[in-house]
Amino acid sequence: MAQNAKKPPNPNPRGEARYTGGALEDTVGVHPDARRGRGVVSNAAGRYEREGRVALDDGWDNLDAPAPPLRTEVFKDSTRTIIARNTSPDIGFDRSINPYRGCEHGCSYCFARPTHAYLGMSPGLDFESKIFAKPEAAALLEKELRAPSYRCRTMAMGTNTDPYQPTERHYKITRGILEVLNRFNHPVGIVTKSALIARDIDILHPMAKRNLARVSLSVTSLDQALARKMEPRASTPQKRLNAISDLSSVGIPTGVMFAPAIPGLNDHELEGVLEAARDAGATTAGYVMLRLPLEVKDLFQEWLATAVPERASRVMSLVRAMRGGLDYDPKWGERMTGNGPIAEALSDRFRLACKRLGLNKPQPPLDSSQFKPPPRAGDQLALF
Repeated sequence: MAQNAKKPPNPNPRGEARYTGGALEDTVGVHPDARRGRGVVSNAAGRYEREGRVALDDGWDNLDAPAPPLRTEVFKDSTRTIIARNTSPDIGFDRSINPYRGCEHGCSYCFARPTHAYLGMSPGLDFESKIFAKPEAAALLEKELRAPSYRCRTMAMGTNTDPYQPTERHYKITRGILEVLNRFNHPVGIVTKSALIARDIDILHPMAKRNLARVSLSVTSLDQALARKMEPRASTPQKRLNAISDLSSVGIPTGVMFAPAIPGLNDHELEGVLEAARDAGATTAGYVMLRLPLEVKDLFQEWLATAVPERASRVMSLVRAMRGGLDYDPKWGERMTGNGPIAEALSDRFRLACKRLGLNKPQPPLDSSQFKPPPRAGDQLALF
């Protein structure tokens, strides 16, 4: 988690009144013109805030006036460490790097949205429009990797927010991190929704030749119209498939993630997505069931009611059928897959599709034995 992050001023949009003294119960809707091209509908205060905002006609008849577009702001995150650790029993890695906090892709279902509440900001539109960048990430990483106590294991990227979101085009923080990992012979696994990852083939290719890099592209739908609603600022499905082709064609082990699988919305596309990815060069596949922790459950239901109102009730009914009647159950071992007949059916479909398509054949793990900090200028050379 970032420490000492620079906290931007909390805006007070035109036509809103502040109040204090209790939790905000009503969602804070944002004018459609202002949130055009964004993912969620509202920007309610985070769960730790005692102050919230509600739309209010102030007598000047300005609520119907054209709203200015919501623009992305980037702030410096002055974190002092860059490697995040976890001991979760149902996650296949124990360390990760997140170059950014918040994600401009705007996925309505993103399970990372609640982390913005720790910054005193909204998990809603703030999460996708107020991005915290870590420009010192590469230097911090090098310092941590040189620590005598450091023990190398695969570094995960893209586990919380996307390392190749649009902001990366300018800041190139992810690229700087990869340059460090490459010099240290440190293995890395990356998950992204962005075709921008193909920019870094010049780094990933030599790493892959040394069995130090693997990549997965997340593809949630082949329907471009649905994908635009679900993930408004992520690469189009075809561009992600093209990225799979570009990466795999030069020998970078590349897979596909069908994540999240949303019953009643995109689950019927499972086999089609896996087949299209296999045809593009993917050799591995995975899936994650929709997760709706904390504020995400309300944000996602608002999005359903706005983007696909004809499916909203059906989707949530199926979601609850896989979560013991709840919107979300964080139980270890089930939070990624759900439980019950619907979840089991999807699991069987995934297993059979992978078998038919020749995906997920055994592969050697990434090699941690090559890890070695490179000498620095002025370092004394070893005699042996």
